[in-house]
Amino acid sequence: MHWIDLRSDTVTQPTPAMREAMMRAPVGDDVYGEDPTVNALQQRLADEMGFEAGLFVPSGTQSNLIGLMAHCERGDEYIVGMDAHTYKYEGGGAAVLGSIQPQPIVQSPGGTLPLDAVERAIKPVDPHFARTRLLCLENTWHGRVLPLDYLASARALCDRRGLALHLDGARLFNAAVALDVPVREITRHFDSVSVCLSKGLGAPVGSVLLGTQALIDTARRWRKVVGGGMRQAGLLAAGASYALDHHVARLADDHARAARIADGLQELDLVRVVAQHTNMVFIEVPVDRHDALRRAMDDARIRVSIGYTPAIRLVTHLDVDDEGVERTVQALRRFAAAG
Repeated sequence: MHWIDLRSDTVTQPTPAMREAMMRAPVGDDVYGEDPTVNALQQRLADEMGFEAGLFVPSGTQSNLIGLMAHCERGDEYIVGMDAHTYKYEGGGAAVLGSIQPQPIVQSPGGTLPLDAVERAIKPVDPHFARTRLLCLENTWHGRVLPLDYLASARALCDRRGLALHLDGARLFNAAVALDVPVREITRHFDSVSVCLSKGLGAPVGSVLLGTQALIDTARRWRKVVGGGMRQAGLLAAGASYALDHHVARLADDHARAARIADGLQELDLVRVVAQHTNMVFIEVPVDRHDALRRAMDDARIRVSIGYTPAIRLVTHLDVDDEGVERTVQALRRFAAAG
């Protein structure tokens, strides 16, 4: 019985066809800007999302980092969600490496940053304060999709107050599929966007930062400084391009399978469904039952991230099929019945 891995959508394996595309990719030295497959991927995403240029980087963390460093100077500030990835889960890179001060804002349950709170956090022009330069949003956030009218309001606020607007688009295509809109309907509101290709889309490695040519030129220098310059990176970019060609529309299958898991776990005493958004299901199991849950999931050959709080996240993706959904539901129902 094969393992089902619900820890994250980062665990996907390249498909045979993707591996074939990677093997056949023409390559060059990307630090010199000579890798044709990388260049094609960068231009493709820039064109599709309404930007002048793009930059292929190893990770979403690096894409966000060099994006922030391209927007901000030492002593500047960016406004960000208290539980946003760029603030909480990326090692404090903007502060450590960019000397950029984060100003965290408590997110609403839907993942938005209340714009009145954002406006209150903007600092006066005064040498006592860091200079507020940038607002950073995340889409999706814990699977939650930011509404389009909210993005328009955030854009209007930034224009009025002279801020740039950056999107951590870690699961940007999940958001577009859930809203049933072209991805450009989301990205058109932003000055820069980080697009991750190694989560639900199933590419093995890589993100692309998008923005003006001037911003990308600055980010390219920072990419080199932080060690992100790669050589024959077209092997990786080819996997990302294949994912864009073949794995976007099927994200709807991941969303549907997550909904089926949530539906199958309703009305259980020991396993409580808290929420389901796009490809994520959030459940709660009492902490004192976590060891038993680990054993039950191991017996069913299902990998789940179980931490130190009752909350547990289940993530569907390219490598979770209908049989995997059914096995997960039945394993959790047996665990709940055992008490």
